[in-house]
Amino acid sequence: MDAQLPALKPYLARALYEWCADNGLTPYMSVAVDASCRVPQGFVRDGQIVFNIGPEATDRLQMQNDFITFRARFNGVAQEVWVPVARVAALYARENGQGMAFEVTATEDAGAANTMEKPEDSPESPPPPSGKRSERPWLRRVK
Repeated sequence: MDAQLPALKPYLARALYEWCADNGLTPYMSVAVDASCRVPQGFVRDGQIVFNIGPEATDRLQMQNDFITFRARFNGVAQEVWVPVARVAALYARENGQGMAFEVTATEDAGAANTMEKPEDSPESPPPPSGKRSERPWLRRVK
């Protein structure tokens, strides 16, 4: 009977996102990047990338059962992000770290080259807002 039930992970991810939004917290999503992820490669560190997926940082966020997709700005350039739910490592609130870590599993098209290339003139990482060098990627809303 369990084989016919949908995976629990996408439902928990949506619930954590809503919990953050309902409580005025900033939802962050950690992703274990592989070839099945469509993310800006210039911001990947040690095979991981962390996104601010709050409504102020993203556009057209969709959290489906198989994938999470949204549009965000990286170095001022709007880009589409597409991540299989299987590659989501954690979803948590930035302000207090509360959330949940998930098991990361391989995806069917992990061998496909489906990543966004880093533009030639873009730096390795964006400058942090405080002027100090940060090891974690960040998103900033530009109006």
